[in-house]
Amino acid sequence: MIKRTGHADLPLHYGTVPKWLADRMRDLGTEIVEALLIEYGRKEVLVRLSDPLWFQSLGAVLGMDWHSSGITTSVMYALKRGINARARDFGLYICGGRGKYSRRTPEELLMLAGQTGLPGDDLVRASKLSAKIDNTAVQDGFQLYQHNFILSVEGDWSVVQQGMNPESKMARRYHWCSEGLRSFVEEPHSGITGENQGEILNLTDAKALPTRSSILGLSHEKPESILKEIGDIQRLGNPNAKKERDLQLDLFAEENDLTKSRAEEEMERQIVLDDGSRNCIMPSHHEVLPEDVDLKRLGGVLAASYTAKPKDFESLLLTPGLGPRTLQSLTLVSEVIHGTPSRFRDPARFSFAHGGKDGHPFPVPTKIYDESIRILGESIEKSKLGYKDKSDCLRRLHETALAIEEHCSPEADFDATIARERAHSKKWGGRTCMD
Repeated sequence: MIKRTGHADLPLHYGTVPKWLADRMRDLGTEIVEALLIEYGRKEVLVRLSDPLWFQSLGAVLGMDWHSSGITTSVMYALKRGINARARDFGLYICGGRGKYSRRTPEELLMLAGQTGLPGDDLVRASKLSAKIDNTAVQDGFQLYQHNFILSVEGDWSVVQQGMNPESKMARRYHWCSEGLRSFVEEPHSGITGENQGEILNLTDAKALPTRSSILGLSHEKPESILKEIGDIQRLGNPNAKKERDLQLDLFAEENDLTKSRAEEEMERQIVLDDGSRNCIMPSHHEVLPEDVDLKRLGGVLAASYTAKPKDFESLLLTPGLGPRTLQSLTLVSEVIHGTPSRFRDPARFSFAHGGKDGHPFPVPTKIYDESIRILGESIEKSKLGYKDKSDCLRRLHETALAIEEHCSPEADFDATIARERAHSKKWGGRTCMD
């Protein structure tokens, strides 16, 4: 059976991120990580990175294509540039990358181990095993081309890696976290993002223990005897196949409290539903549509931004040049920092912070983006000096949006919101990758 903690459809996108956006992604992404470190600590940063939905929302708030495979490469590259430059302060380091850089991960980990005293061989083993599991033990048609290993000074880690299937033009992202990892070979993932494309061979499933044991036993057998057995099965068929199938069916029906006929239907689908799953289905269309966004949540953000009461946000509102549009972006940034897991089931909503490089839902408003970076940076620097007025205001932006959403039920006018953004795009420095 296939049991996942999360999945998303990630259409393959090619091309590069323009420098004007890549540098802003680095700066804002680094500030978001620093805010998380101050508020919640290093372990929480690693846990967030191992959540497929949070990661997709982070990519959207940074102005990348809200739904594409490019989020993985661009976000990890931006974070690596920003975090590694401040590795001593943050106590975090990102290894690996795409293509040839992924193959340098063991070398980078051993170098870090020499500097920190962490067990280098164990870290290299974790890196290699996580890649081998997703490339070999889970045979789903996707070949890895990116591998990032994020390490803390305490030895905790997370992995974000991605594979592609050129035939289906899809990508699948795999997430790991050392927090709570019991076994590399039995249900090790904290999340997998990718479209369900039918049956796969998943040797990490808990129910695959007998198969793993059989494979291990076969590895000690003489090759000629194995080849003879395969020939007999091909010629005569497997006489025990029906018995094994009936036994599986009975067990599945009992475990899931289903009738035998219903159990057979569920087994044919080959999916075990998990109520705690982190599902995130990314469609192939480029434009953001109303059905991609929780309009009630977006309405809460817009209302908090455009009806902010001065007494609640004095230290922010006194910031020179700060207007409602920047508050809209900061509210979504604040949610990425302070939001609970349930808040990230519609990642497209976060593209309403800074748009997208492909122009969807609107061009990246560079002037607003720069204001977000500046104000978040100021709040971080002042909080480190003991002045938490601005950081408290940012948290209250998120709390205010939640309260409005809960009690006032404002549903955003989707078309009007995008129309307003496009009407002001030139004034706000709107840019796309086609500029």
